[in-house]
Amino acid sequence: MAKSIVRTYSRQTQLTLTLLSQLIKSARLEQQMSAQEVADRAGVSRSTYQRIEKGDPKCEIGMVFEVAVIVGVPLFEVEPSRLREKQRYVEEKLALLPQRVREQPRKLIDDF
Repeated sequence: MAKSIVRTYSRQTQLTLTLLSQLIKSARLEQQMSAQEVADRAGVSRSTYQRIEKGDPKCEIGMVFEVAVIVGVPLFEVEPSRLREKQRYVEEKLALLPQRVREQPRKLIDDF
């Protein structure tokens, strides 16, 4: 039997999840959409959608983003039409950075 891992999240992560879930719920209510309607459009169960609205950190990030798009919550402070431009910028930046970072060897202090 697999051992259950209890994961803790930073305060920043918890606040961000709470904010995103509240934005999703607010947008859904403003558009007068039921939770079941959004769940159906997203292709998830109503209980999964409710977990997203509660800010459950174990929900799949792609599904959370999909729900946000369905109800009209902007994911970044960039207009949707400019997302591709922003993505190209980040790709160019990544091309200039090293592919991986290796751990620096530790210096041994042997001054006894």
